[in-house]
Amino acid sequence: MLLTMLDEEMMKLALREAQDVGNEVPVAAAIFDENGSLVCVETNLRESTSDVSGHAEVLALKHAARQFGDWRLEGLTLAVTLEPCVMCAGAIREARLSRVIFGAWDQKIGAGGSAYDILRDTRLGRVPEVVGGVLAKECSEVLGDFFQRRRLD
Repeated sequence: MLLTMLDEEMMKLALREAQDVGNEVPVAAAIFDENGSLVCVETNLRESTSDVSGHAEVLALKHAARQFGDWRLEGLTLAVTLEPCVMCAGAIREARLSRVIFGAWDQKIGAGGSAYDILRDTRLGRVPEVVGGVLAKECSEVLGDFFQRRRLD
């Protein structure tokens, strides 16, 4: 899978959104149309909503589905600052996104090729294009800074 300049621009937008999310883990997910235009962007809201499914990816998928009036999000690209977990990867596959790009790898629970590879599992139907590690260093730094501050509090 080929990384494009547009992928980096998409990730930069998501990364900006992840910068100041208060007490939430700083993850942002943005969905773009075929032309690279922003459809929606969401951040984690699990802590503030006490909702286990309040991950940025799930919220972005719900937002886009409401906007288009259809749960099938074919032709769209998701840019997320952290490799999706199993729950999010499953939702991404169900939504039938065409592309997924993510930033930081998550060796513990990532489901885009690290711990698991649900995003590319052919048993689950059509496989989206997946590009991992887009601006990984920058995305990892945002997460690392957050958890370091949390340990100091």
